[in-house]
Amino acid sequence: MISKNVSFSVVLAVLLSAPVVAFMPSNRPSHVAAKKSSLSMSAALIVQNKGGGHGELGFQLAKTLQSNSKITSITILQDEACNDESEPFKSYPSDIPDVKIVKANLSDETMTAESLQSILGDSSFEYVWDNASKKPEGAGKAICDCAKSWNTKLFTYVSSGGIYQPTGIFPMPETTPVKESAGQTLFDNYAVELGLPLVSFRPQYIYGPKSNKYDYIDWYFDRLCRDLPLPIPGDGTQKVSLTNAEDVASLLAAVLDNEEAAVEQRFFNCGTDKLYSYDEVGYMCAEAAGIPKDKVAIEHYNADLFGKAKFPFRMTDFYISPDTAKEKLGWPGPSHDLGDDLKAYYEGFQARGGVEKDIAIEKDYEIVFASKSSFQSGSIYDKYMKLEIDTSNVKSLKVDIK
Repeated sequence: MISKNVSFSVVLAVLLSAPVVAFMPSNRPSHVAAKKSSLSMSAALIVQNKGGGHGELGFQLAKTLQSNSKITSITILQDEACNDESEPFKSYPSDIPDVKIVKANLSDETMTAESLQSILGDSSFEYVWDNASKKPEGAGKAICDCAKSWNTKLFTYVSSGGIYQPTGIFPMPETTPVKESAGQTLFDNYAVELGLPLVSFRPQYIYGPKSNKYDYIDWYFDRLCRDLPLPIPGDGTQKVSLTNAEDVASLLAAVLDNEEAAVEQRFFNCGTDKLYSYDEVGYMCAEAAGIPKDKVAIEHYNADLFGKAKFPFRMTDFYISPDTAKEKLGWPGPSHDLGDDLKAYYEGFQARGGVEKDIAIEKDYEIVFASKSSFQSGSIYDKYMKLEIDTSNVKSLKVDIK
């Protein structure tokens, strides 16, 4: 927990003067590692990307860490490419005012540990959460190298469940083979080779109250609220792990509860254990939008013929379980349930434009209407697509099979 009241005047004087020293530009040689002081012993650094699927995690993690007794100060190293007018970035000043925000170009391929340290001043951090790096190059490598010089106690990396190569075992355990060429795998390898106390989490699909990526669940509302069918590959029984960003943040912070076990295990799946099928997600979204179940039209299609189309998830099962985190870290499990969160999500969907925004449904049309064996003129898609079909010369085609 961030301390605000100290009874001893001498200590108070040190604390009051510390920010002036800690964040003044460093005059020391660039190759010299940051010198640790007692004030940085429990400092946390969150490296946050510009947005997207992981865009809300730094914000939620900072909120979670503020109540952790091990953490005395929090800094977010924020990619300067973020949009300060969008969530969650616009909520930094109001919701996490005690968190220091430092902007940097995290896409800089030329960044080194020395240049990154100059951005951070004399600060060093015992705990680092990297929610930005996608490979051990440029800023990604610089963050690792700095953490090494700081003698960081825990280096927690937000990787991706997308690096898994499924073997047919579901939920996929942490021992599932990974793509060796994936940037996240290379990052893991570099951190381990460097000797960092790496703990790597592999999340899947994330949603949240201050998200800036809505593709997954919006796909359902975009169609349901326009009375359009839901083209779902296969039979719709495939399971998906959709996790609230607040639950992901609590899991990322759980490394502090058992640091030794976290480093020993190293790799953790990161997601909810409340799984739903693709069809069930559709029906839950309909309920949140006040649409009767009998009004929901689901078109199961052959993915071998039409591919993924615009569908937001994998065509087959692709889900994980947080059992290892529960066992090794004592994580209690998710506090959110997708079904309970969808009403608030739907309100946000409406506030963001709802059915007034444009969507691409040409592939939907191909799957649901144009692929049918009997040709029909006119469909529910007509009012959403600028498509004119001349059927005046359509003739039946007879094929003699001998």
